[in-house]
This record gives sequence, structure tokens and C-alpha cells, in this order.
Amino acid sequence: MNGFSKSMVAALASASLLAAPAAAKQTAGLQDLVGARGAGGETQLEMRGYSHIETHHDGDRKHGYWWNRDSKQCAHVVTWDGRYQSIENASKSDCNQGGGGGDNAGAAVAAVAGIALIAALASKKHHRDDKDYDQRQTGTFDRGYRDGLYNAPYHNYDRSDAYSSGYQAGVNERNANLGHHYGGGGYQEVGTFMDLNGARAAGADEEMRRRGFANVDSFKSGNTAYSIWNRRASRQCVQMTVADGRVYDIRDIQTHPRCR
Repeated sequence: MNGFSKSMVAALASASLLAAPAAAKQTAGLQDLVGARGAGGETQLEMRGYSHIETHHDGDRKHGYWWNRDSKQCAHVVTWDGRYQSIENASKSDCNQGGGGGDNAGAAVAAVAGIALIAALASKKHHRDDKDYDQRQTGTFDRGYRDGLYNAPYHNYDRSDAYSSGYQAGVNERNANLGHHYGGGGYQEVGTFMDLNGARAAGADEEMRRRGFANVDSFKSGNTAYSIWNRRASRQCVQMTVADGRVYDIRDIQTHPRCR
């Protein structure tokens, strides 16, 4: 690490100490949802006035941020294995609502900016899986990440592994942020399923049945298992792909001979 980088890290670390956050507090009025399944919890959050802002993956856990416009409250929801693990208060900025203003604002500006920069750097490093890319590879990875995040066509014109890895990281992030959506449109009530991506297979099967889906076909290819789920009430035909005991992919394929 060069002298400038060391100085910057030291400055940011010092700044972060000036505004060390207090221990997270549980969000009032939502603690009964801890332990709830993801889709059911999302419905309850919406009924209680919360709107989904964004979701990020952290290994097997999902970190979702929900904003209540009436109470001006941002809730941080951690989901693990398909269930809500914790619900805690978060800052307004975590819900893209800007700063809170007020107390000690002048003294904390540099600290908050430093923490934000550290978070941004840590986020990029996390997306790159700690790979030691040089400057050119980092730029290529970031280009792939943006393409995958915004659903642009895969355009790896220099056949770079960095671009490929970045594109996949972007796709993963996009899927996480759209975990509440079922993948279609229109006005008809439907069964959600995207939030089951990454869940344990046995729990996902049980949850699909609870949401009105019926398993109409299944087959295996090597160590990968595929199952077809039909929800006749909403005319959904979903394929679930399972590998190593977890849902690797789940999507609405719209048609199948056994979907009615």
C-alpha cells in the first residue's frame, strides 16, 4: 500500500471513530415478524405502511431495506434460509431518503463521508470476491457488473474473465433487489417465488405448496434436480433447479405440457 493510500485509510478510520454508530435497535412494531417467511413478511410490511427500497446479498443472508413514509422509519431486515432473522432500525440514508440533519451535523460531516466511502469500497471489494485485480481488470469487472446489474446484453468483447465475473455479480445483485417480484406483469394476483432463490430445497418445496403451487413434474440430470410447479389459479408455470440441496435457479417458464 502506498503512502497516499495509507494516509487515506488512516484518515477515514479516524473519521469513523468520531461518529461511531450506536448499537442497532430493534424496530418497534415489527418484532412479531422475526421468524416469518420472506414473502409473508413482505406482505405484512406493506400492510404496515413500509415500501421496499433495495436488497443486497451477503453470503447466505439477504439484507433488505424498507421505508415507512408516515413514521419516517427505515427498517433493516435480515433474511436467512427463507425466514426473517432480525429487523432493526437503519438510517434514512440506507433507505435513500437523504441525511437526517440536525445534531452535531458540522462535526460529523467528514466522518459520515468517510464511512460512506469505506462502505462503497468494501461493497466493490465484496462484489469482486476479494480478487486482486489490477487497474485495467478492475475497470473491466466494473463494466461487466454494470451491464449485469442493469440487464444490458452480455458484451465481453475482450473475452475477459474479469468482465464475466463482474457480469455475474451484477446479475446476482439485480436478482436480489427484485426478489419480491415474480417476473411477470399485469393486474392478476399471482404467487410469488423469486424470494426462494438460494433457499434449502425441502423448505422451498413446502413453501411452494403453501403458496398454491402443485408439483406436476420432476427430473434429474447428474447432480442437478429440476421440478415443474403449476399454479392454476394464476396460470403460472415455474421451473425450480436444485443443486447441493439448495435452489440454484427458479423462474416462470410460462408453458409446459403438464401446466394447465
